[in-house]
Amino acid sequence: MTNDTSIETDASETEKPSIGQRILAEVKFFAGLAVVMLAFLTFVWGHYKIPSESMQPTLEVGDHLYVSKFAYGYSRHSAPFNLHKLPFLKDGKIFSKLPKRGDVAVFRNPKSGIVMIKRVVGLPGDTIRMHRGRLFINDVLVPRENIDNFLYRQHLGSVVGVDVFEETLPDMDGTNIIYEQTDGGNLDTTEKFLVPQGHVFFMGDNRDNSTDSRANLGPGYVPLDHLIGRADLMMFSFKRCKDEENMYCPPFRAMKKL
Repeated sequence: MTNDTSIETDASETEKPSIGQRILAEVKFFAGLAVVMLAFLTFVWGHYKIPSESMQPTLEVGDHLYVSKFAYGYSRHSAPFNLHKLPFLKDGKIFSKLPKRGDVAVFRNPKSGIVMIKRVVGLPGDTIRMHRGRLFINDVLVPRENIDNFLYRQHLGSVVGVDVFEETLPDMDGTNIIYEQTDGGNLDTTEKFLVPQGHVFFMGDNRDNSTDSRANLGPGYVPLDHLIGRADLMMFSFKRCKDEENMYCPPFRAMKKL
């Protein structure tokens, strides 16, 4: 007499999955991973393509970049697929955070609803003024240094000449590069703007080719809840101009932190 107990093993427990079952399992795994990645890259990060020259030379026409949507908090304007138009979504932000001066930010134009990208120049309570091409913040002249000048062909075909300046905004980490065609343009001398609480003031780096907060037809003072996110990374940019003698043509660029 023995105490051994024999256990019958169900054949289904030892049966190996078929090739078709293994393939189906792999497809389900990668499909689920794709859904998670799509949700992350849609709701947490946003992908945008630059359509104009207003942020040259920081961003060129055709640049592809990723925007951190939680950098300044999350509002209905951060939602993808025009979900911001849903009637039950209210104004305001969760986890609201003030941008830093010098940030390149994506926002929704409060007048037109168009998505735009510019640089944060004025914070709540700041005064902003342009005089003969020079920028004054809180009545202090922003220093700039001329580092280059050249001709380039705009993406619509016309040729312009620009002076290239390195500009140092107050409290900004590092410097930014701006273009100026002239110091006597329409937006090179303005009134003094007082940025209201809960708003920011935007300008393009291509100062004479940017419809920004300085312009009557621009976005004006942008409410904080209209900020979509901070432009953090330029992924890639194809060379979109041909080499011409005595003409500047931006080279291919990739993985550039903004």
